[in-house]
Amino acid sequence: MEGTHGGVGANGGEATAGSVGSEEEGTIFMGGFLEDVKQNLVEAKSWPTNFSAYIVSKAALNAYTRVLAKKYSSKNAINAVCPGFTDTDLNNHTGVFTTEEAAKGPVNLALLPDNGVSGLFFAQTELSTFE
Repeated sequence: MEGTHGGVGANGGEATAGSVGSEEEGTIFMGGFLEDVKQNLVEAKSWPTNFSAYIVSKAALNAYTRVLAKKYSSKNAINAVCPGFTDTDLNNHTGVFTTEEAAKGPVNLALLPDNGVSGLFFAQTELSTFE
């Protein structure tokens, strides 16, 4: 897939998901994308052209994870996790991970103490970057 989850944005990175620091900025980021889709400007504004809605929605989700973690880190551990391409009915069983394998990361994060790591991204069970 094109782009990165943290660096997804319009106009060559002018507004990226990685720069979102508040809920308001996230709303502006997503609103900009939606407006560009309506105006058929996705390619012209340098948004990802393949799977654009999927990529931008994941970037926004990752940005919102960081916003929530910053806002509530004293009370809860808030992280994002990608379970991997999982074999399910949704993808006609083309995924490479079983549901049991894919569940390991989310379950591990759910079992962390509330005052544990927060604002991070995990690829399955491994600490990763939002990039």
